[in-house]
Amino acid sequence: MRTQPLTAEAFAPFGDVLDCAGAPDKMINEGLCGRFHDRAQLDFADGRAGISLFQAEPRSLPYTLTLVERHPEGSQAFIPMSFEPFLVICAQDLGDTPGEIVAFETAPGQAINFHRGTWHGVLTPLHAPGLFAVVDRIGPGANLEEFRLAEPVLIERG
Repeated sequence: MRTQPLTAEAFAPFGDVLDCAGAPDKMINEGLCGRFHDRAQLDFADGRAGISLFQAEPRSLPYTLTLVERHPEGSQAFIPMSFEPFLVICAQDLGDTPGEIVAFETAPGQAINFHRGTWHGVLTPLHAPGLFAVVDRIGPGANLEEFRLAEPVLIERG
């Protein structure tokens, strides 16, 4: 399977693309800062939104995918803290199992927010330092389901 560029339209079934596409919704700070307002739909069953920092080992393409996961109790946003692209892997939900795998490669400056319950690959930076701010649900109970693929999926650059 080959990656495709991350666009809001292609990623819509899985979540939101966070970027500065188009004109700002408004200018603030004496006209020196554009605000791109409300770019992600945060969705939590209970609990609260938390911001954590993740530092992941960079991977390379081709990449062998063996595991996907989902968070049934809340959405999850990956916001890179460097201006490097990263790999976004997701799949349609077939109930208790993931469907067909789809892979996107972000452009520098893009971030994503997975909808609640979306099957997705782990955080997969393609370059060091692999540092991300992650916004997700903080609360009681289990919010992680993992699914090991019966057959690994080889993901290559599109």
